Amino acid sequence: MRAWILSIGNELLIGKTINTNAAWLARKLTVLGYEVRREISIPDEDAEEIEVFRDALSRGIELIVSTGGLGPTFDDKTSESLAKALNREYVVNDEALNLVKAKFLEKGLELTPPRLKQAMMPRGAEAIPNPVGTAPGIWVREGQSIIVALPGVPAEMQGMFEEHVEPRLMSIGPRPRFVEASFTVKGVPEAEAAPIIEKAMRMGNRVYIKSHPKGHEIGSPFLEIHVYASSSNEEEARMEVERTVNYLREELRRRGGDVE
Repeated sequence: MRAWILSIGNELLIGKTINTNAAWLARKLTVLGYEVRREISIPDEDAEEIEVFRDALSRGIELIVSTGGLGPTFDDKTSESLAKALNREYVVNDEALNLVKAKFLEKGLELTPPRLKQAMMPRGAEAIPNPVGTAPGIWVREGQSIIVALPGVPAEMQGMFEEHVEPRLMSIGPRPRFVEASFTVKGVPEAEAAPIIEKAMRMGNRVYIKSHPKGHEIGSPFLEIHVYASSSNEEEARMEVERTVNYLREELRRRGGDVE
């Protein structure tokens, strides 16, 4: 199954912001068994967004993931552009409205028209809860294609993907073989482990590594490191995980870590 990643935002095209979202999503989708065929950056312009969404749909791309353009400002056009690309009405989504209302009521803020804009979606879409920010994401089907629109803020995008999008894709998408392993390391701060983890991920095609800090970063750092890989061949995935775990354990020991 093919996937396109669409990164929306003028800040990406003028070099103000480095596009870390595309790399993160590409890794996630690859591990899930999707073949990422294109990563496209486009400005916050209605015509550009409509053109790219329609291009992906016309090619029958099975999964289209966009980031950016879901906020309350005038240049956040993704949801409306997507409605136009699908030739659907641009309406207030009841599910999204409830999510947006809850966020602003919790903060004691008024639901102004710009904030209400975050609840508008193509008719027939589903809202994706945002555990970090206020703007819900969008999940919508069109023919054989699934379109997922997420915010551009990395923490919001990643939280929404891992909590709500990834489980659905795992249940309906390709069926790769998953192999996983975990271990702990004491004495190495997460910031020091991060470049080692990044290098390890670059060494494999379908491996993903997640570190979970359990202790105090400065005083008594303690990390749980989770490694998983996917492949149509279970033995290949197992070898990938084993090679990655061995590399991580060795490098973290070199940094003075107590690895278990």
